[in-house]
Amino acid sequence: MDIREKQTEKEPVRTEAAEEPGKPGKEPKPKKESWKMVYKDMSKAGVLQSFCSNLHYNLAKDRYTQTSRDDYMALAIAVRDRIVERWISTQQGYHKRNDKRVYYLSLEFLIGRLLGTNIMNLGLWKETNSALEELGLDIWKIRDEELDAGLGNGGLGRLAACFLDSMATLGIPAHGYGIRYDYGIFQQKIVNGYQVEAPDKWLKFGNPWEFERPEYAVPIRFYGETHMYYDRQGKLCVEWLNTKAVVAMPYDIPVVGYKNNVVNTLRLWSARGSEEFDLEYFNHGDYENAIYDKMFSENISRVLYPSDASFQGRELRLKQEYFFTAASIADIIRRFKAENSDFRKFPDKAAIQLNDTHQALAIVEFMRILIDEEELDWDTAWNVTVRTFAYTNHTVMPEALETWPVPLFEKLLPRHIQIVYEINSRFLREVANRYPGDGGRLSRMSLIEEGSPKKVRMANLAVVGSHSVNGVSELHTGLLKKDLFRDFYEFYPDKFNNKTNGVTPRRWLMKANRPLTELITKAIGNKWNNNLSELEKLARFKDDRSFFKKWRSVKRDNKLALADFIFQNTGLKVNPDSLFDVQVKRIHEYKRQVLFAFYVISQYLKLKENPSADRVPRTFIFSGKAAPGYFMAKLIIKFITSIAGVINYDPAARDKLKVVFLENYRVSLAEKIFPASDLSEQISTAGTEASGTGCMKFLMNGALTVGTYDGANIEIAEQVGYENIFMFGLKTEEVAGLKRQGYDPGLYIRRSPMLTEIFHLIRSNFFSPMEAGIFKPLVDSLTYSDYFFVCADFDAYCRIQDVISGNFLDQDDWTRKAVLNVAKAGKFSSDRVVMQYADDIWKTPYRKPG
Repeated sequence: MDIREKQTEKEPVRTEAAEEPGKPGKEPKPKKESWKMVYKDMSKAGVLQSFCSNLHYNLAKDRYTQTSRDDYMALAIAVRDRIVERWISTQQGYHKRNDKRVYYLSLEFLIGRLLGTNIMNLGLWKETNSALEELGLDIWKIRDEELDAGLGNGGLGRLAACFLDSMATLGIPAHGYGIRYDYGIFQQKIVNGYQVEAPDKWLKFGNPWEFERPEYAVPIRFYGETHMYYDRQGKLCVEWLNTKAVVAMPYDIPVVGYKNNVVNTLRLWSARGSEEFDLEYFNHGDYENAIYDKMFSENISRVLYPSDASFQGRELRLKQEYFFTAASIADIIRRFKAENSDFRKFPDKAAIQLNDTHQALAIVEFMRILIDEEELDWDTAWNVTVRTFAYTNHTVMPEALETWPVPLFEKLLPRHIQIVYEINSRFLREVANRYPGDGGRLSRMSLIEEGSPKKVRMANLAVVGSHSVNGVSELHTGLLKKDLFRDFYEFYPDKFNNKTNGVTPRRWLMKANRPLTELITKAIGNKWNNNLSELEKLARFKDDRSFFKKWRSVKRDNKLALADFIFQNTGLKVNPDSLFDVQVKRIHEYKRQVLFAFYVISQYLKLKENPSADRVPRTFIFSGKAAPGYFMAKLIIKFITSIAGVINYDPAARDKLKVVFLENYRVSLAEKIFPASDLSEQISTAGTEASGTGCMKFLMNGALTVGTYDGANIEIAEQVGYENIFMFGLKTEEVAGLKRQGYDPGLYIRRSPMLTEIFHLIRSNFFSPMEAGIFKPLVDSLTYSDYFFVCADFDAYCRIQDVISGNFLDQDDWTRKAVLNVAKAGKFSSDRVVMQYADDIWKTPYRKPG
């Protein structure tokens, strides 16, 4: 079709009331208008016409000049137009009904690519694919033009994105709030085996899904000092004076529910200078200072988690957190005041969920506005605040709980530190009344950590200022009550509850694995699309060998696709009939990529010892980023790539063993990996992983799990049956017992001939002949402390891997287990957990699935 063909889409129909004649000497009154929305054509012809029209009118391209990037933009705009119609209608409905809203605050939203998800959720996949085929275009190639949004790093951000999808699909009036990072966290390159960080320029071509909203920009203040005085009625008043301002510019991204015409909003804040340009400096030739304030201000939203290795970095992080929370709170209050006036009823109209501790400043900012600007008394303001806020904790490790030095806090936010001290004073009075003379308890529960310098404990603030505190797996929540927040649980037992995480099946099964989706739908129908518990119907195929054959065919096609991707990106050929053994996640010592790497070495040693022995061929796949300032995690990446450098180029390994490290782990890469995986490595030290969601994505795609008794692994085992999962290793209480009695990793190394040989190889520079001693810090850490019990679990891990190899040889039994795993995936849908939040915490209605 010629893209110059005349556009035939209907514009919105406008009806005009009779115009009132203007009076002499005065401007005529504006016309009264009412708009009737006419939705764009959802047929193949409608999509085709929109695509061609967008190329011509929006991008000014013809068939001689259009590029593949233009194809993506034209299609994205066509899809976006159909979203906007539903978006406006959804938001109008919320306003007219004055619905209670859920506001989900998160520093990360790992939304990935949106084109495929939006097409699917609109129910436009068939029509869009057909339209593009008529033009000789490939929808898969067009989708690959989209860059992953650089708005997150790990499971925290992906969970937030899954929740947004589920809230829209369930029809919950919800808004996400986050930061529009210019460069995300970083783009990872592997150079000579080392991680090298580069800016993630995800916005370099623009973002067709976002809408800038300058009319809702919010000034955010920092620094200055406070002035206290009493007004004529004797009320204490506080003014925050002589501040420096940064402008928070909002950008809105629509969040499309699955085939329900509901579109919610993700609002992201970008930092702008309050003064774009200083002409006086410029006229005097000082060109740098002319734009200094603008550039300095905009650093706030440059990257996710700026390094805190310097004072300037720590200050920037705190600025970033306050900038985001203050802008969001201002916007939430603006929405409330548009239809309401009595702040005592605020919790009836708004629920604010804090996705981890980074957002705890929102509690203090909300109190500041209620007291200083809305002039509520303290007790009323605090009651409203606690009833409004809820807090999700995502860690079990005390060292991961965020604290801020009081001097920095006081310098940057002088009014807020006063409010923190007042909250703390009143709270500790309550604690002292309950537990007279218990100074230790007061010290542990205080919002201020004594020391030099003193520090503000943000997790304690989040607990005290919220009406709900939830963990994200049954094990995690139990550890919060028993250990991390034990004092608070004893003081506030009704606040604590569990909400085991989930992931959206739309993204992680229906979009990522369309062949498996089609097979499942042919077998049991499509009701599972909106109600994942319907997958239980797959259990009736647990002995159906013809169904197993189709299942294995889907898996092999997915493995062939991943093998091709690996070859195209690394030059490495892998055996698609090998067991794809996968660990993809953030690189961290507690996640124990080293344990997996040690097992890889053990298999290589066995191969060298007996090359002719029958063995299950394996392709070991790693992927993940290390925090830029985390030395040991970056060394682990170098260790893995060095092992790969030895094994992959040893002729003895051939198609029997391969080691792959895929750089720059991201959502779109994960969508290629999960469907092709045979074995999911979930091997964190028991008691360290709050939940984990990668395990759930593997589960939905039919990978079997090898896992420790940690996080959500336990609940997966309970759902699928311990006979259909491979569990091993120390349990949480056993880890604690070893710590108490004095854990000696050397004892486990000496007991294990294989572990002894592995340590010998590393020390003798077998994997690093040109960089002698490079892995000494890793070896020393494991030999003398082994904080995460790698050595203690190694032999048990090898034993369960032997069981796995034997099971993989029986392909019918392996496939039976895979089918039953998918059949039991219903509990791990984000729809289920979001409904629990809505029922138990937010008190908001939703559309029940099915």
